Amino acid sequence: MIPRYDICRNCVMDTTDTAIVFDAEGVCDHCKTYYSKILPNWHTDARGQADLDKMVATIKAEGKGKDFDCIIGMSGGIDSSYLTYIATEKMGLRPLVFHVDAGWNSQIAVNNIERLIDGLKLDLFTEVIDWEEMKDLQLAYFKSGVSHIDTPQDHAFFATMYKFAAKHKVHYILTGANLSTECIRNPVEWMYYQSDSIQLRDIHRQFGTRKLDTYPITSILWHKVWMPYVRGIKVLRPLNLVPYVKEEAKQMLIDRFGWQPYPQKHFESRFTRFYESYWLPERFGYDVRRVQYSSLIVTGQMTRDEAIEALELPTYDASTIDQEKEFVANKLGITLADLDGYMKLPLKTYRDYRSQRRIYDIGAKLLRGLGLEVGGKR
Repeated sequence: MIPRYDICRNCVMDTTDTAIVFDAEGVCDHCKTYYSKILPNWHTDARGQADLDKMVATIKAEGKGKDFDCIIGMSGGIDSSYLTYIATEKMGLRPLVFHVDAGWNSQIAVNNIERLIDGLKLDLFTEVIDWEEMKDLQLAYFKSGVSHIDTPQDHAFFATMYKFAAKHKVHYILTGANLSTECIRNPVEWMYYQSDSIQLRDIHRQFGTRKLDTYPITSILWHKVWMPYVRGIKVLRPLNLVPYVKEEAKQMLIDRFGWQPYPQKHFESRFTRFYESYWLPERFGYDVRRVQYSSLIVTGQMTRDEAIEALELPTYDASTIDQEKEFVANKLGITLADLDGYMKLPLKTYRDYRSQRRIYDIGAKLLRGLGLEVGGKR
């Protein structure tokens, strides 16, 4: 029996999210959560400005007499680039721009980081992840058969920033995560929690070939409980307190800094570009553009008709995908036949390996109950 296909009448999320639920009018639970939970608690007006002013005062007081008062994680993408501009010129902060090089930077990303750093006269600290360990972990994820093979990159980004902040006693990490373009989240079955160290270790134990001697590892309890409540190191999201319209921000960055746009969100990483445009849709049928466009639809930055028209375009460029696959294979030290073989492995999910999913679920309910989390469901 062929499963019934449905698509939300309000956004473009559909039943490729197997946990999606529609109401009697055909509106999905992602949209319902946005309108009932997120929007009423998301303020970018005078209330947001007041909260931003308090945030700035706290950060400045903490950073007084220090070389920098906060860390900004920067990838070269639009969110982190715009945040860097806002934090420096609008908030008047003295950030240290922090970049984690996991081996997959596109040249555009490198250029964008340099242009923001030079244009705003900031200092840049780059942490380079040991490539042999990163490569081994990424190959382990390929061999595991799961969808979330980008986890090794994302896990390293978060863990490295936290460890740097703890070592140098920096209490505030600013991130470009935001509700304007990310209020609807990727279903957990598509992209499992990147910070789950139990799952990361289990997959590496089964499929890895070398020890992770220097690869930075975090955990949900370490960065959600120990770091903020014991060490006093907090992650802040200033873009949630200011008006943030993606296309306007993009044009400002282009005009002001010569910033170069990407074909799609997160494509500053060559691996993420391969993963989101080819691996996920071709192997699993997951098109992350649905999540990205749906966020823009509910926040009034894109119409549903525009999104549907854009989704009719292929997820990747058929004329260049062979070169992309060859680049990924060569970088990982495998053959194209190996890469194609991973594409044909039995489909697995995070449920097939040890995980801390239960802890994430309990934590999410607790944070929402305390009003500390207004993000959408996963």
